[in-house]
Amino acid sequence: MTPGKRALDLVFAMGLSVILLPLGAVIALLILLCDGRPVFHVAERMKTPERAFMLWKFRTMRPAPGDSGVSGGDKTNRITPLGRYLRRSRLDEVPQLLNVWRGDISFVGPRPPLRRYVEGFPALYARVLEQRPGLTGLATLVYHRTEERLLAECTTAEQTEAVYVRRCIPRKARLDLIYAERRSIGLDIRLIFGTVFRFLLP
Repeated sequence: MTPGKRALDLVFAMGLSVILLPLGAVIALLILLCDGRPVFHVAERMKTPERAFMLWKFRTMRPAPGDSGVSGGDKTNRITPLGRYLRRSRLDEVPQLLNVWRGDISFVGPRPPLRRYVEGFPALYARVLEQRPGLTGLATLVYHRTEERLLAECTTAEQTEAVYVRRCIPRKARLDLIYAERRSIGLDIRLIFGTVFRFLLP
């Protein structure tokens, strides 16, 4: 990560903390009152092909032992009513501001993948994870809703996994690599504001 990109992250993090920390406290209280503990979902993600970190989100689903992989239609019945709203608005990702402060992720970059996919596609992710993972990015902005639609149609964990591996990973990686070729502070700012307006005006 370049010094300029890290400086941009810190500037945005400082500004957003003023707004998001009080909002996050309200969301945490609502989850506690409506759905009980735990309030947060903490899961391993990969920063580089070799280095992992713990990604923080607000919990949006009822816990299930042995749960793994991406979320598809097979997990829809576990999403709480409050969780459905948090996912739709992406407010479940507010705790990831902590990951930005820590330097685990940037505001803009490829979404941090699970270890299983990095190990399953080592050559691909060796290229994708040359960039620091991010809260949003070109792939998020362009492909997020298509991915949600494709995975929502899956009815089993096996089908979800197959669709994600076959149809989502290659397309998102291609967009992430396009971003890597064209990255700049100006592009990062455009992607951040594009993401904000995309979710404020669905």
